[in-house]
Amino acid sequence: QVQLVESGGDLVQAGGSLRLSCAASGFIFKNNVMNWYRQAPGRRRELVASIGTRSSINYADAVKGRFTISRDNDKNTMYLQMNSLKPEDTADYYCNTKTWDPVSSWTDHWGQGTQVTVSS
Repeated sequence: QVQLVESGGDLVQAGGSLRLSCAASGFIFKNNVMNWYRQAPGRRRELVASIGTRSSINYADAVKGRFTISRDNDKNTMYLQMNSLKPEDTADYYCNTKTWDPVSSWTDHWGQGTQVTVSS
C-alpha cells in the first residue's frame, strides 16, 4: 500500500532553515505528482508546493523565493528546503500524492505530518 513518511520538522528561530523529507513507497514514485501541504492550528490545510513528473514546479505565493521543492526518483524521496523561515510558516507539514485505479478512481494519500515551529 501507499506509504508517505515525512521527517525533518523542528523548532527553529525566524530566519532559519529546515529541510523536510518525504519517503514514499507502494507506488511508482517517478510517475506521480508530489505535493507538500501545511496546516496551521485553527486553519485549513493549504498547498505549499507541487512537483510534477518532469519536475515542473509550483509554489504558493506565501513561500515563493524562500522554499524549494525537489525530488529524487532514485531514492523515492521528495524534499522541501525552507529558508528565511517566518513565524507564520509554523504548521504541520504533510506529504501528499494521488493514485488512480479502475475501482477507486483517484485516491488521496497523506503522510502523518511533521511539525515545524518558527519562533520570533
